[in-house]
Amino acid sequence: MELSALKLTVKGRVQRVGYRRYALDLAQELGLKGYVKNLPEGSVEVLVQGVEESIKGFIEALKNPPPPAVIREIYEERVEPSPEIKEFRVLYGEPAEELQEGFGAMQSIFLDYWKEFKNYREEFKDFRQEFRDFRQEFRDYRQEFRDFRQEFRDYREEFKDFSGRTDESFKLLFEKYGEISEKLTVILETLVKESKETREQLAKAVDRLATAVEALKGSLTAGK
Repeated sequence: MELSALKLTVKGRVQRVGYRRYALDLAQELGLKGYVKNLPEGSVEVLVQGVEESIKGFIEALKNPPPPAVIREIYEERVEPSPEIKEFRVLYGEPAEELQEGFGAMQSIFLDYWKEFKNYREEFKDFRQEFRDFRQEFRDYRQEFRDFRQEFRDYREEFKDFSGRTDESFKLLFEKYGEISEKLTVILETLVKESKETREQLAKAVDRLATAVEALKGSLTAGK
């Protein structure tokens, strides 16, 4: 397969953030050769050599590194492949510079985590305030429930009194109904008895009247 080679200048937040290590791991994973190194003005230089398709994937990945690295722009320059390049490696600077690089990377990561922690702390404060509001609201509901419970007790006592009065009223009503029922029974029996006697007397009177009428008629006939 035909080899291609590009020299890249990566600008942005790329030093003291572990960007060179990221480029190294990525190149080794894709089977690419070359190097990565820091430049004095703060950018990073990358020489990458390999199959064209793998180089394209490598560059796309370089544009999206993990935080805290931030890419502003990448300049590309096509160069001639070099058969002498057998691996991908990091070209380190002076020991003092690399020591500063290591401490700087740790500081950058720490500051990013600190900023994130501050944001979470502010968010926690908001949640804490919200919790306080809910707690106060809960206290209000609890007080309202106490009032309702007391009101329920009052209604229960009132219902007991009403129930007691109702029971007494029904007892009196049943007693009065019993008395009224007995009196109505006596009245009905009396009416039935008197009605029977009245009918018998009326029948006797009618019979006597009929007898008298017959006698009168006989008397009138004899006088003629």
